Amino acid sequence: MLEKLRTHLEQHFPFLHGEKIGVAISGGLDSVVLAHVLHALGYDLSLAHCNFQLRGEASAADEAFVIDLGKTTRIPTETIRFDTEKIAAKEKQSIQVAARNLRYAWFEALREKEQYTYIATAHHADDNLETFLINLSRGTGLDGLIGIPAVNKSVVRPLLPFSREEILAYATKHQLSWREDESNAETKYLRNAFRHKVLPVLKEINPQILHAFSKTSKHLQESQQLITDHITVVKSTILQTDTDGTIRLDIAALLRASNPKAYAYQLLKEYGFTEWNDIENLLTAQAGKQVFSKTHRLLKDRGVLLLTPITTAVSKEQYPIALDATEISEPISLQFTPVSEENTGSKEIICVDKKLLKFPLHVRKWEKGDYFYPSGMQQKKKLSKFFKDEKMSLLEKEATWVLCTATNDIIWLINKRQDNRFKVCKDTQEILKITC
Repeated sequence: MLEKLRTHLEQHFPFLHGEKIGVAISGGLDSVVLAHVLHALGYDLSLAHCNFQLRGEASAADEAFVIDLGKTTRIPTETIRFDTEKIAAKEKQSIQVAARNLRYAWFEALREKEQYTYIATAHHADDNLETFLINLSRGTGLDGLIGIPAVNKSVVRPLLPFSREEILAYATKHQLSWREDESNAETKYLRNAFRHKVLPVLKEINPQILHAFSKTSKHLQESQQLITDHITVVKSTILQTDTDGTIRLDIAALLRASNPKAYAYQLLKEYGFTEWNDIENLLTAQAGKQVFSKTHRLLKDRGVLLLTPITTAVSKEQYPIALDATEISEPISLQFTPVSEENTGSKEIICVDKKLLKFPLHVRKWEKGDYFYPSGMQQKKKLSKFFKDEKMSLLEKEATWVLCTATNDIIWLINKRQDNRFKVCKDTQEILKITC
C-alpha cells in the first residue's frame, strides 16, 4: 500500500511536497493509517484531534491516545474539546451536522494559525460509495452523486482510492494500534446502516464494486465539468451584476433555455437555494414575489429576478441632524452648506428655504403611510404610489432614505425627489444646499 500511495501522491498530489500538512485524526483505524503512511513517506505533518465529548470516558481516551501517538512519533499534536450537544441544541442542528461544522471550522482556523498549507482527512473508497448511496437515497442532483472530492480548497483526501480492507491490512502488517468507536457498529445511523447492511451485499454481488464505482464517479465528475464549462458561457447571456452587487437574471433568456429549472439550479446553487419548484414558479409569478435561501433573497421584479444577500431587518432608527451641522456620515453622507443663490443640477443636490425647516432634522428609512409633496406638485402623494409610478423595485424601495423635519415632514426622498413645501422662492432669505 505504501508504494501504491507514493505513486498516487506523485501523480495526483504533487503540490503536497514540501508543504506543512495537518492530519485530521480521530484515533480510529483510517486516520491512524493516514498519519502513519504520510509520516513514513517523509511529509511534514502535524496531528489535529477534535474531542466532541459525546462518549464520556471513551472520548477522553481517544484524545489521550492521539496525544500519546504524537509523542511516540514525535509529530506535533493539537487537540480541542467541544460541548457538541449544547452547541447542536443552540444552533438547532443534528449532532452529526454540528460536529462536522465544528470540525472543519476548527481545522481551517488551525490551518491559518499553524500555517498548514493543507488539512488531510482519511476518507477512503468505502466512505465514497457510502456517501453516494446516502445521497442517492435522499434524492439529489449530480453534485451529490459525484462522490467525495479528492481536493476541496485546503482539504485533501489521499486515501480515496484505497478500500477499508487495504487500510486494515496495512495496519495489521505494521502492527499499528488504534481506537475503536463502538458507535460505528450502531445501525441506527444512516451511514452505518449502509456500511453494515448494504455494502456487504453489494460486494458479494460484485466484488469489484469499489473499482466500478470509482470509474462511475470519474465519469460523473467529467460530466459535471462539462456542465460547469457550459454554464460559465451561458452566464453572460442571463446574468448581470449591478454596481451595488445585485445580480439580475433575465427571465426571458432563462425561459428560452431547454430546461429553465435545470439552468436556474446551475446558476443559483452556490447561493444556497434548494426549493427548485419555488424558483421555477417565481419565473411566472407577479412582481414582488420572492423566495429565500439561508443567505440570499431572490425577488421577482418585472422581467428579471434580483439576487441579493439577506441583510438585517429594515432600520427603524432615526439619525438626528443639529441646526449647526455641516455634514453627517451616518447612515449616509450628507453635506449642509449655506449659499447665496439656488444651485442644483442633479438628483444628489437640493436647495431649501432654511427658515421653513424645523430642527433637529433627521434621516430615516421610509415607512408605510409616508407621503410628501413632490416638487412641482401642490398635492400630496404617498411614497408607495410614487415608487410605483417610478417603477422602482422592492430593493430600490428598501434602500430609500428620507430627510425629515423635527415634526417628521419629509424634505427629501434622498437622491430621488425634493418636497415642494420647502423649495426656495422669491421671499427666501436663507438658502441651505444639501448634497448627498
